Amino acid sequence: MTEVSVQSVQTGSVQNPRVTWEGCSVLLDINDGDRLVFARLSAGATLKIGNKQCSLQPLIGCSFGSLFQVESGPKGPYLSRVIAPAEGDLPEKGDCLLKDESRDNRSLVDDNTAQSLSGEDIEALRRQGATGDQIVEALIANSSTFEKKTLFSQEKYRLKKQKKYAPRVLVRRPFTRSICETYFKKNPAKIGFMRVDTLSLLLSMANVCAYSDVLVVDMVGGILTGAVAERLGGSGYVCNTYFGGVPYPMDITRMFNLNNEISSRIVQTSLSDLCSAQDKNSEQGGENGVKEVTHLWRANGFSSLIVAAPELDTWSAVQELLPLLSYSAPFAVYHQYLQPLATCMHNLQVSKMAIGLQISEPWLREYQVLPSRTHPSMQMSAFGGYILSGTRIFSSEISQQTS
Repeated sequence: MTEVSVQSVQTGSVQNPRVTWEGCSVLLDINDGDRLVFARLSAGATLKIGNKQCSLQPLIGCSFGSLFQVESGPKGPYLSRVIAPAEGDLPEKGDCLLKDESRDNRSLVDDNTAQSLSGEDIEALRRQGATGDQIVEALIANSSTFEKKTLFSQEKYRLKKQKKYAPRVLVRRPFTRSICETYFKKNPAKIGFMRVDTLSLLLSMANVCAYSDVLVVDMVGGILTGAVAERLGGSGYVCNTYFGGVPYPMDITRMFNLNNEISSRIVQTSLSDLCSAQDKNSEQGGENGVKEVTHLWRANGFSSLIVAAPELDTWSAVQELLPLLSYSAPFAVYHQYLQPLATCMHNLQVSKMAIGLQISEPWLREYQVLPSRTHPSMQMSAFGGYILSGTRIFSSEISQQTS
């Protein structure tokens, strides 16, 4: 049984978690969600944005939420900080909508003749040192149809050109929601097709709160372990257990930027060692009371259980894990499909190992909220998996079988 080193460079006690530092993980949002990239900041780190390779060094020391823009300089492309406009400088949307009522796009013909600037002209502007915003404004000024478009079409045109000639990068802090949403969009199989509302419901149904000792089976890349540790915030423990002799991958946990205090509360051990009645204090090692705490786990049980193991037989796994919980402790089991959870629920009812059993199907609908254009998002995820939840109870039948 060992403590898990989830990150090679961690936040120290004097480190400001609101500001990036060398070695930290960041989520880079390129062009308002068109591309999401996880990166580790260092002086030599680079990122390809469009067809330009940019250094990530300017991102070190900035606050999370900062906005950068790709610019061209004498030494090549670089990331330049963008200052958001003040609230008073923004146009009044109500007035714009009133002025826009009498205008439409019916008379416009898209025949590629509206733009008088050629590719050679744009390259000449770049050689003269024009910024991306200046190129966008030049394209707008030389478009014969821009003034005839509706305000909505004008903004759409401006945004399209800005993404091409002046792409922007938003520095986001990796935490449970942003990490889960990014993986669900980029590589959902990595996290077992677990949606962010499903993950939050798992933590809630398992009653993950301060000073909890949570037993976790995480076969979804480590996002479950990181989410539990982040919610505990350095109080309580996360015991990441695994079946067999090889631990499950925990790559995603390293992206949470957990500080030393929180990461020291993550303990990884095999289920066979955890179930062993023999005290292995001499072999466990560890610091910060990890010898003491494993003894308490064996004596009192865990306060909750969360399972996300799509590759295991759900009933067999729960049958072995449930006795490790204290009585009246909640548990929550995630699976992409319904049938394994239904079988597990039936067996739990027959064996009288748990009460309050229910299977939930989370559902999330996002809305676009804009003036006169409020409606559900055009592309939504219709499926987020299923959750089996319940409470462990004492069963006389099980105790007679074990005795």
